[in-house]
Amino acid sequence: MEEKEAEELAKHPDVLSVFPNKIYKLHTTRSWSFMDMMNNMPTHRGSNKADLGRNVIIATLDTGVWPESKSFSEEGMGPIPSKWRGSCEDKTKNKVHCNRKLIGAKYFYKGILAISPNENVTDSARDDLGHGTHTLSTAAGSFVPSANFFGYANGTAHGGAPDAHVAAYKVCWAAGCSNADILAAFDTALHDNVDILSLSLGSGPSFSGGTDFLNDAIALGSLHAVSRGATVVCSAGNQGPGDMSINNAAPWIVTVAASTIDRDYPSFLKLGDHHIIKGASQESESLPQNKLYPFISGSDAAAPGLVNVTQAKLCNTSSLDPEKVKGKIVVCTRDLEIARVQKGMTVKDAGGAGMVLVNNEYWGDLIIADPHVLPATMITYNDSFTLFSYLKDTKNPKGNISPKDTRIGDQQAPAMAEFSSRGPSYVTPQVLKPDVTAPGVNILAAFTELVSPTGLDDDKRRTPYAFLSGTSMSCPHVSGVAGLLKAAHPDWSAAAIKSAIMTTARTKDNKHMPMRDLATGNEATPFAYGNGHVRPNRASDPGLVYDTKVEDYLKFLCTLGFNSTYLRGFTHDKHFDCPSKPMMLENLNYPSISVGTLNTTIVVTRTLKNVGPAGTYHVRVDAPPRVEVVVKPKVLVFSKVGEEKEYSITMTSRIKDKSQEGYKFGRLMWTDGKHHVRSAIVVNVASS
Repeated sequence: MEEKEAEELAKHPDVLSVFPNKIYKLHTTRSWSFMDMMNNMPTHRGSNKADLGRNVIIATLDTGVWPESKSFSEEGMGPIPSKWRGSCEDKTKNKVHCNRKLIGAKYFYKGILAISPNENVTDSARDDLGHGTHTLSTAAGSFVPSANFFGYANGTAHGGAPDAHVAAYKVCWAAGCSNADILAAFDTALHDNVDILSLSLGSGPSFSGGTDFLNDAIALGSLHAVSRGATVVCSAGNQGPGDMSINNAAPWIVTVAASTIDRDYPSFLKLGDHHIIKGASQESESLPQNKLYPFISGSDAAAPGLVNVTQAKLCNTSSLDPEKVKGKIVVCTRDLEIARVQKGMTVKDAGGAGMVLVNNEYWGDLIIADPHVLPATMITYNDSFTLFSYLKDTKNPKGNISPKDTRIGDQQAPAMAEFSSRGPSYVTPQVLKPDVTAPGVNILAAFTELVSPTGLDDDKRRTPYAFLSGTSMSCPHVSGVAGLLKAAHPDWSAAAIKSAIMTTARTKDNKHMPMRDLATGNEATPFAYGNGHVRPNRASDPGLVYDTKVEDYLKFLCTLGFNSTYLRGFTHDKHFDCPSKPMMLENLNYPSISVGTLNTTIVVTRTLKNVGPAGTYHVRVDAPPRVEVVVKPKVLVFSKVGEEKEYSITMTSRIKDKSQEGYKFGRLMWTDGKHHVRSAIVVNVASS
């Protein structure tokens, strides 16, 4: 509509929000056992163990679905829940057919066409990009034995809630995802009675005020969803490792960061001087191991007439001279503009035998095993010095790249992925974001067979399962866990599910060491992992939860400047009024504790709800450095399910000068000996 029309419509009492249409971007097997689910999860249906998401409906707002994937087979599935009101809509020849597993598939494109009139859209939810199929199967794919990617990671693939029913709402196309289409899909999914909504997309970090929450399609749509009992899980974004790069920071959303798992795809670079450098790759073909191949750096192989030699160093399209490259291993440098797999295609097109992809200083030691189109490996920035020294000091440098391999258990994990967006939230630093982290690096899941795993036009390979990395992949892991919890505890609210996931998370890796940040090599902080790494088994029995009410979120928004009339649209209480005294933002009943600025002393309150047996809980505090923390009372006694108890946390700054200012991190835990209810503490300490 025209701007004047929008202004008039915004005045209507039944209209909650009017804002410009814009584009959002996607945040693009072993992971579940790494999360300790295999101890209690069968590898097939029919077990006498708890149903794995039965009668729960999990939906993605994404690029659609590849319905023929075995991950969406209805074999062994129960009947479609009677509450379901959705359907499969398709007006194309190759229709998306529903079954008892895939019970819904719809598409939305009016918004994207308003922005990008030439966008190639179809009247179908069929996935032609692969992203949506991957995320949906990660959340709730059926059991599929012998799933692999060209021999890598062979095993039984399944989602987090394999007994759950799934629905795909296609809102993303090649140009991106329109917020108008996202809101329309939210509306439809709520009408269809979806339980869990999974969104691996975002508009980027927000640097506006608090009112920006409800000018954002995901924040607005998710608040509607939560107010109607659905849980919304979103990706944190891939703009890391810088501070304040977090996406989807609204407190009613479960915001998920990305970390590694212990499955590794080592690819060893062998130098002619017998040095061996460990890299990573998922190449589908390997070099013969009985000979060495000449090395050449991209910058030394520039195509004739190339004005900018840097393009050859980066192995950009058509930047290499075939006469110089033929039969050699080309060394290319990673950058932010050219896709990693595209560099390999450039080398292959020029006749190269293989490629070594070298991280620059920005990317550091995070290496990703990509599905390269030729023999290739990626090495760290630190290891690149050894390689470049060899190339410089050797007259005829030669080497080889080892064949493909998969190893489990060798790699120290989880560690925070460098690309994963970081907190604090610029809009509301009083709420710690992200909430948790989950596997998001080299995740194997179902894929479309319309495109190659690299997405390159010249790559003719097709595969039913593929590896992807990003917070797009970590998000559906948590969506699957939310589905399990909804099946096990159908009466739990979205906030209770979120709390159970957060307060049972861990901050140690598989070597019992603090989780590392691959961006720095140092210990990671809550700004990277939130409350920690998800543990599904523990989440099913948290003992206590922080059961934030919808009215709590509305009071939070009141403090940010929204009025009562506006906010009544999100609650069944049509008499809701903002409190006369604004709520302190730190007092939102959140499972983590974050103080925007601490000059002297602040008192924060929380309320815990018992969802387990009667018990006596004692508090333990690991106070942030230079912050005195006092919790009252120190003991909480619960005699029945549903009972609630309030406690206070008094925090006092003990810094002596400005040099000691900044963010400090600690931890609080309530325990009855069996249950451990953990909360991260983040305090921005300033001198008075």
